Amino acid sequence: MGKKDYYSTLPSDQWEIRPHARYRLVGVAGGALIAALGRTWKVRAMDWGPVADIMLSRRFIIAFWHSRLLIFAHTFKNWGGLCMVSRSTDGELIAQVIKARGHHPVRGSSTRGGSDAMDVMTRRLMQKDQPAAFATDGPQGPRYKVQPGVIALARRTGYPIIPATYSARRRWVTKSWDRFIVPKPFSDCLLVFGNVLEVPPDLDRPQMEEKRRALERELNRITLTADRHFGLQTP
Repeated sequence: MGKKDYYSTLPSDQWEIRPHARYRLVGVAGGALIAALGRTWKVRAMDWGPVADIMLSRRFIIAFWHSRLLIFAHTFKNWGGLCMVSRSTDGELIAQVIKARGHHPVRGSSTRGGSDAMDVMTRRLMQKDQPAAFATDGPQGPRYKVQPGVIALARRTGYPIIPATYSARRRWVTKSWDRFIVPKPFSDCLLVFGNVLEVPPDLDRPQMEEKRRALERELNRITLTADRHFGLQTP
């Protein structure tokens, strides 16, 4: 069974929101737009070597800022990653785009359905070797502040966390809360991978908080590195 066929057999959870037809259309259109843009980008990676074996194992959690998720949805298309997505209307649109790029949204956030979503992600990750992805400051910020969910998932599953980010020489920056970044057509782009973070299962709350802060520091560090590579300020 091929990778695409395998992931198409994953069951849907009963509590997951059923999308309306217009959301499906937006997802298809959004996925097509990302694919068209992505074919023009010139993407390079920094510090891929230290994380390559972990990523090829498919047993990892990739963590990035909400504003920097777009290029990962494109670059790792059809990896079948589990992605926690808000149960809001905006989240529904994002979920359909993620599906169109070959990933699996699990609906929930820090404000709605987060506990259920965490249970679903934990169960699926323990059953099959597949990656997970977290926009760590989503769904509504504060910007560049890691929420604790990604640390909790790593403790439950034993999956290592790979901090990651990107920047682009030419880009659009939206006026949304996260200052979402979209590389312009034919732009040079740089992916930057950070130091892997392990979360042992027996940590207490203060230790979990220290892991959260460590991830936040690392994401901020590599984001500055990516932006400075192109002589840009971090929005």
